[in-house]
Amino acid sequence: MSESQRRFLPYAAFIGLGLIWGLSFLFFKLGVHDMSPTVLVFIRSASGAVALAAIMALSGRSLFGGRLRSRLIPFAIMAITNAVIPWVAIAWGERTISSGLASILNATTPLWVAIFIFWVIPAERPSLLNYTGVLIGIAGVVILVLPDIVTHGLSGNLVGALAVVVASMSYAVSAMYQRTRMRGWNVFEQSLGQLIASAVIVFPFAIPSLPAVHLAWLSMAAVLALGIGGSGIAYLLYYYTMNTLGPVRATGVTFIVPVTAVFWGVVLLQESLSLPTIVGMVVILFGIVLTNMRRRPAPRPEAAREKEAARV
Repeated sequence: MSESQRRFLPYAAFIGLGLIWGLSFLFFKLGVHDMSPTVLVFIRSASGAVALAAIMALSGRSLFGGRLRSRLIPFAIMAITNAVIPWVAIAWGERTISSGLASILNATTPLWVAIFIFWVIPAERPSLLNYTGVLIGIAGVVILVLPDIVTHGLSGNLVGALAVVVASMSYAVSAMYQRTRMRGWNVFEQSLGQLIASAVIVFPFAIPSLPAVHLAWLSMAAVLALGIGGSGIAYLLYYYTMNTLGPVRATGVTFIVPVTAVFWGVVLLQESLSLPTIVGMVVILFGIVLTNMRRRPAPRPEAAREKEAARV
C-alpha cells in the first residue's frame, strides 16, 4: 500500500461509517414494521455481538482475557445508556417520524454533550462559541418539530421526535461515563461487552413481544444488517477513525449521518424532503460545527519560548 493510500484509508473509513450509520435509520424504519422495539434491539445487539466476536476470533484477539467479571458493571451501564435506551427510543420514535428526521435529531448528541460536560468534566468545559453552537442547534430542532406542533399538537409525531431526542441525551450520558470511567480500555472488548450486556438486559423485555413478530424477510434482513453492519462493523470503523484521525475529527461523522440518512430515505423509501427538514438540518449542522470548535491554545510566555529555543 502506497503512502497516499495509507493516508486516505482513515477518511474512507470515515465516509463508510457515515453511510452505514445513515442507512441504520432506514433499517430501523423497516424493522419496526414487523417487530416491537425491544425485539429489534435484542436482535441487533445479539447479531452485532456475534459478528464482532467472529471478527475478534479471526484476527486472533483474545476475548476479555479474564477481565470480564471485573467489568460487568461498566459494560451494563454502557449497554443501558449507549444501546438499550437509545435504540428502543429510536425504534419506537421511528414508528411515527421519518428516518431522515430521526437521524437529524440523533445528530444533536454533541449538543447534549456540551451541556453535560460543563458539570461532569470541568477541565473540558466548552467555550462561549461552543455554547452558541448549542443554542443554534436547539433552534434547528425547534425548526424541525414546529410543523408537527402546528399539525398534530403535542402528540403524534412530536412524541416520536422527543423519543429520539431522549436517545440523543442517553448517548451523551454514555459518552460522559466512557470518558471518565473507561478511558484506555481495549476498544474491541468494550464494544463486544456492551453488545452482549445489552442483549442480556433487553431480552426479558422482548420475550412478551416475540409471539407478535412477523418473520418477513425484508424486516429480518434489515435488523440483521443493522446489527452486523450498524453495530459490529460500524464500531470497528468508528474506533479506527478515533485512533487515526483523533476524537474531534472522528466524532464529526455526526455531521454527515443526517445527510446520508435523508438521502437513503428519499431514494429507497420515497420519503418527502420538506423545506423545514432542509433548513433544520442546515441549522443543526452549523450548531454542531460551532459546538466542536476548540479553543486555541494560549500563547506561551516569551521566557518559555526563549528557554525552548535555548534547548535546540
